[in-house]
Amino acid sequence: MESVISVAIVDDDRALCAAIAAFLDGTPGFRCLGVYFTAESALEGIPARPPHVVLMDINMPGRDGIACVRELKARLPETQIVMLTVYEDTDKIFAALSAGATGYLLKRLSPEKLLEAIREVHEGGSPMSSSIARKVVASFRRGGPPPRTPLPLSPREQAVLEALARGLTYKQIADQLQISIDTIRTYIRRIYEKLHVQSRTEAVAKYLRS
Repeated sequence: MESVISVAIVDDDRALCAAIAAFLDGTPGFRCLGVYFTAESALEGIPARPPHVVLMDINMPGRDGIACVRELKARLPETQIVMLTVYEDTDKIFAALSAGATGYLLKRLSPEKLLEAIREVHEGGSPMSSSIARKVVASFRRGGPPPRTPLPLSPREQAVLEALARGLTYKQIADQLQISIDTIRTYIRRIYEKLHVQSRTEAVAKYLRS
């Protein structure tokens, strides 16, 4: 039997929540486990029925999504949280990632891209919209040239990591390197192990500082 990825949605846009929930429930391999319109209700309901993945908005009445991420990750460290928001400013991106979010997506992405991102984060990746990935890269580079430290990676692992730093999806990397997505996932697992990191963001940070 195909495993099902359970998802919770935290957003005060009720129409959007209903649309995403219906789309998830109508897609094999996915299930919407709960919808929460405030951070407070999410902090009460999600720990009682933990999903695999949480889609989290930032701007909500009462406590914002970044504060909610911080508290949820403290309670549920294994649950992956992806920001799904309209905000593209660097401060909010890094505040969310520092709070414990594993990915950062803009609401204008297509339903198919959303499914791909949920799958990616569930499988150990760190999905980011391409414009967000570019901001992350630019922010690291503005920090000035760090000490050069060679990374303990093979040439192919280095190529995969460079593609991750450019914000490419697993499929785009696989197409570019002409290998399968499963092989890409194997390389990424090895990269995480060798660099002693747990997420795409951490791996990219080490790459940019190498």
